[in-house]
Amino acid sequence: MQAVLNTSKITVIRPQGSLNAANALEFERDLTTALTQNGSSSLVVDLEQVEALDSAGLMTLVSALKLAQSLGRRFSLCSVSPSIRIIFELTQLDQVFEMFEGTALFGVTSAR
Repeated sequence: MQAVLNTSKITVIRPQGSLNAANALEFERDLTTALTQNGSSSLVVDLEQVEALDSAGLMTLVSALKLAQSLGRRFSLCSVSPSIRIIFELTQLDQVFEMFEGTALFGVTSAR
């Protein structure tokens, strides 16, 4: 399950649990929809509630980044836990993705 929050020009998607082969296709559809069907100029994926990330989940994020770049949109990750960040570091994708510590930078607060 995930929450989608739209502000004037930023869309924030908050996946929960695992991003893996079991749900990668659905997650990719959600990201593609967010990038192509709304008027926002930026998509932020808030990974705070993500507990696990496998290669399928990682490839979904890479595909979404490529799509965002082709559309001229900004694609960022935020609230990446240390256990998930290590995956980005080991694959050197931490140098490819724009990552932020939290959503406060975007003027968005979490509804808990």
